[in-house]
Amino acid sequence: MEFNKTSQQKLKLSLLASAMVFALSACDGDDGKDGVNGADGADGAPGQDGAPGQNGSPGFASATFLVANNGENNRNTVTSIDQNANVLSTVTTGANEGIVFTHSGSLVQAGDSDLPLLRTLCNFEAQADYMMSAGHEITGATTGLVNPKGIAFAEDAGLVMIADFNGQKVSVFGSQAAGNVAPIAEIMTSAKPWDLAYDEQSDRLFVALTDGTLSVYDNIAGSDFVPTVMRSVVPSDADGNQISINLHGIVYEPMSNRMVLSDVGDAAIADDGQIFVLENVSSADGAVVPSRVIGGASTQLGNPVDIVLTGSDLRVAEKSNDAILVFSNIFNGASGDVAPTLSTPSVKPESLAELTQLNEMKDASDDGITTMPIKGLSVSSNPSNNGETTGQVAQYSAVLSSELSTFDAGMSIESAAFTASGDGVITFDDVETSTGGLLVVNRLKGSRDGMMYSDSFDHTIVGSETGLIAPKGLDIASEAGVVFVADVNEATPAVRVFSPCASGNVAPLLTLEAANGARPWDVDYDPSTDSAYLALTNGSVAVFEEVLRQMESGETVITGEDRLIVPASGGEAFVAPTNIHGIDYDSQSDSLVISDVGSAADATDGKLYVIPGAGSADGITDVSVNIAGPNSMLGNPVDLMLSNGHVYVAEKSNGMILRFDNILNSASGDISPTFSMMYPAPESVNVLTIK
Repeated sequence: MEFNKTSQQKLKLSLLASAMVFALSACDGDDGKDGVNGADGADGAPGQDGAPGQNGSPGFASATFLVANNGENNRNTVTSIDQNANVLSTVTTGANEGIVFTHSGSLVQAGDSDLPLLRTLCNFEAQADYMMSAGHEITGATTGLVNPKGIAFAEDAGLVMIADFNGQKVSVFGSQAAGNVAPIAEIMTSAKPWDLAYDEQSDRLFVALTDGTLSVYDNIAGSDFVPTVMRSVVPSDADGNQISINLHGIVYEPMSNRMVLSDVGDAAIADDGQIFVLENVSSADGAVVPSRVIGGASTQLGNPVDIVLTGSDLRVAEKSNDAILVFSNIFNGASGDVAPTLSTPSVKPESLAELTQLNEMKDASDDGITTMPIKGLSVSSNPSNNGETTGQVAQYSAVLSSELSTFDAGMSIESAAFTASGDGVITFDDVETSTGGLLVVNRLKGSRDGMMYSDSFDHTIVGSETGLIAPKGLDIASEAGVVFVADVNEATPAVRVFSPCASGNVAPLLTLEAANGARPWDVDYDPSTDSAYLALTNGSVAVFEEVLRQMESGETVITGEDRLIVPASGGEAFVAPTNIHGIDYDSQSDSLVISDVGSAADATDGKLYVIPGAGSADGITDVSVNIAGPNSMLGNPVDLMLSNGHVYVAEKSNGMILRFDNILNSASGDISPTFSMMYPAPESVNVLTIK
């Protein structure tokens, strides 16, 4: 079978026009007239086919794909392959059905080989098997899942939509939901669904049904997943007769409004599979004649259970014939019995996804002085007695003039921080039981206004294995997929590092213990230097270096800091009471901005410091900025964050959010904030970037 369709060039021969005239012996004789052109010669033999790509395969653009395996001996694994389906690696995921690879680097997979489940592997690099410490799953009777097959992921909203085959429904969960939890919604379908596609920009859901029809739902999320309109699209011939039998794979291309569907036909027959291309599918209804239909013996289509589109190359998981097929230029060309451009053996492939290149995931806390537009400011509230703002995470404009949104955690909370994808991580503790934990809130940054914590969207990290007792401040390193949590408890104070993707009673990935039992209130991790700065309640800053490098090399506990910075003036350390709380290191300016609450019982003795050269500072270090006094309104500045050169401060004892502009170059003394607003018992502040 030919795998290379390079066009052949033809060479055309020409005959000489006429017989040559012999030269006359006389040097001054005239040349004879040119003869008449002769007839064109016959076409030459066809040229050789163009050279194939590497390893004898077509020259596809370099890419990596993931294949969910579902055979007797490879079930519950995912294999990574290159563009020509050469195997690169295989990992055990514990699931066997539909897969998606998200923009934040997570592999989400459905499974029904044992109990029905939905499993998430975060920071997936096709190298490590599923671990509870870096992933979570949805499973159990409350989920309502029966046979989850294909899945779709809504990136902005952080929603997973699942085609539940024998459940005859589409189930919707938040991407951070975990455990035996109820879905956000269930949408019953007219026949058993196998796969689906979601156009988030248009809020339109397409569901491939095994009766050969395509269901289309408009305003799916906008209707709280109770759509009032459902259209049924039926691939048909010119006479209106249905030609589809058992739809499985589905790919939607929003830019051109085109869809590709795979049809397995009779699952017991290995040569009746088909591929359909539909135009203008977003508005289609009823019988639709496909612009292209591929089927027949040469196609090798028997049970094409899933498809994925890269440009115009369609890759097919052909389960009954144990192959990965590639059909190039899928939107053009003739219909009929078309051979694939490439066919590669693969044992019982079930689902396909492209392992796309991730964009840099930079956290807002890691860029303190670059001028950039911001969405606003997030503030958590932690009053000593329950009130209207207990458990609240609110968002305000950058100049503190208006409230933008609110979220209710449903319990007393401490600090909140945000991943690059917009998920929130919130610390909480219970003084009566001496236990603490984390709430991981799905898309807290953008789509939870007016909502509460819900197990259908969110999950917790809590339990004896976590070691969390009194967690306070925290910092997220999205690129590494970890969160640093400062636990100030007296008995086992430390910074504990978790994957926010983990759920339940999991041990930390790493623990940082300051020397002499010093207690951290807050922490800031700098990815550019792989250093963690711990704000200690004894008035100093502990610095741990090569933190994640040591974790990746197998360290689980690091005892004793590499450097200890003691804020000072004129070479003399500040006198007690000193109690560092808020902290933010900026690598661009090599500056450390910290807050000192002084005595927690005194609402007037708070301070702001800037320490220059913090990346190498050790021991007693003079500050370059020292702000304190009644005009500053600093009493208990429990948290801060640097952005655009300005520092935002959560001033808890005076119930205010403060902003001091151009803090790195500010004068010292009793300086008034540039902007301020009243807010009950603020515990943390976080600047929210536009994206």
